[in-house]
Amino acid sequence: MHAANLFTREIIKNALVAIGEEMFIALKRTSMSPIIYEALDYGIGVTDARGQLISQGNGIPGFIGTLDGAVRSVLDKFGDDIRPGDVFITNDPYGGGGTHLSDVSLIMPVFHDGRLLAWTANKAHWTEVGGKDPGSFSSDASEIYQEGLQFPTVRIYDGGRINQALVDVLAANVRLPEMTLGDLHAGTAALRVGERRLLAIVAKYGVATTLDAIEQLLDHGEAMVLEAFKGLPKGVFEADDVIDEDGLGNGPFHIKVRLEISDTRFVADFSGSSLQAPGPINNTLAGLHSAVREVFMGVVRPGIPANAGCFRPIEVICPPGTICTAQRPAPVSAYFESMVTAADVIRRALAEALPDRLIAGQIGSVCSMVLNGHRADSGEEYLLVQPLVGGWGAGHDKDGESGQFCVGNGETSNIPVEITERCYDVLVERYGFHQDAGGAGRQRGGRGVALEYRILSSKAWISTFFGRGQTAPWGMAGGGEGSCNYAEVLRSDGSRQRFSRANRVELRQGDLLRLVTANGGGWGAAEERSLEAIRADLKAGYLTPEQARRDYPQFAG
Repeated sequence: MHAANLFTREIIKNALVAIGEEMFIALKRTSMSPIIYEALDYGIGVTDARGQLISQGNGIPGFIGTLDGAVRSVLDKFGDDIRPGDVFITNDPYGGGGTHLSDVSLIMPVFHDGRLLAWTANKAHWTEVGGKDPGSFSSDASEIYQEGLQFPTVRIYDGGRINQALVDVLAANVRLPEMTLGDLHAGTAALRVGERRLLAIVAKYGVATTLDAIEQLLDHGEAMVLEAFKGLPKGVFEADDVIDEDGLGNGPFHIKVRLEISDTRFVADFSGSSLQAPGPINNTLAGLHSAVREVFMGVVRPGIPANAGCFRPIEVICPPGTICTAQRPAPVSAYFESMVTAADVIRRALAEALPDRLIAGQIGSVCSMVLNGHRADSGEEYLLVQPLVGGWGAGHDKDGESGQFCVGNGETSNIPVEITERCYDVLVERYGFHQDAGGAGRQRGGRGVALEYRILSSKAWISTFFGRGQTAPWGMAGGGEGSCNYAEVLRSDGSRQRFSRANRVELRQGDLLRLVTANGGGWGAAEERSLEAIRADLKAGYLTPEQARRDYPQFAG
């Protein structure tokens, strides 16, 4: 193999990173679903021929362990029976880098002169893949067959020719076929952008030089994280956290981690976590790997482009059949609750040892919701699917961030009010920080938000997937707990209904749906907070005078 010089390697390395970013933009600009083109609920990137991640466009950190798994599922199933022009599709939660059925992976081989050089891949949340409930994830599902269509790593394009029979089956089994098929074609187009850019690198520098640069990129990723190990605490760190319930009334469920850090290894052992739940909060092995990788990169080398070399020091241990490693046919549509908690327990275990990098408990949930109804003007069905923002925990020397997505959601975004009111039959009456108590401390937790929808259609239904509905985000070093996530309906007849995890709660025209997210936990004793900071919180509306007097005894009024 021809070895590239240092300058050429650096040029190719940055070009590979740029490919992931360009693919990301291509999918954003061509998708049909607001959950993709506005909320950015997807991940996309390039792997080498063996399925090792080379680069990934910014998006969901929770997908950082899934693209390479999707590629390996193709290699394992098809072996040498892979041709130019093929595109594969999978959403298998129990293999293929899967999470839940709504997260669909598309994978395409990149060939040069008949040789398989690499793969382009993406994983995106499609608004609809069928199932018993609109939006294809259900807080009360009891088995995966209720959650939508399953694609067990099959060809959607065969040698460049689309599998029309599979497309017809897909269209016949989803509620919004135009949107779903649009996302399929957008995802395929983004893969082809990556293929063109990678082949342009090969054309300029040659196959041998490009492959050498890829190997050096992976080795450099490993070297960077091993160098950063010098600044990590060594030893064994443990933590335990709970998920209140599973959507079917069962719980609580525990997720435990024993983290061992040496000079060269980062071993996360989740043995002892609860067995898989009857309800749909179960995570998958790919999701667990993603959770560990997400935290690992955050504490070891934040800010650098991740690749498979960075992950070589990681070892994940967990027996099959737990809430972190569910087995078929366990429901998984709300898998993100266990994945977020798995990441959070690692942070909790390390927070006191790494106070300059980690924070107290944060919103702790994706707080996903599905609002479904029919437009009053046209009768067309609509599906509003989005995650919500909330409060992050405080650090040892800073207040928590307010109105941010949970850490696992990464670069996702709000669906703007203008898009919401244009696409869905609702009026957004309020979107701002709430004044629920929680998160007091020397450094206070970030503030959650209240998002209020006035229902305009004659009927609608809301499903919510809010974790931490009973157990608030934790404080650190004597800091106070945050607050809980919940939804409530203020009905036109004057009655109220409150819940955190619920499926298809009926709404009627004129009802107000209020979605409230958690405050993050505080850091340090509340008695140590300065009067200047308390007065600033009052001025900003983060505290009421009553809360200030109750939570901060040094404040007299």
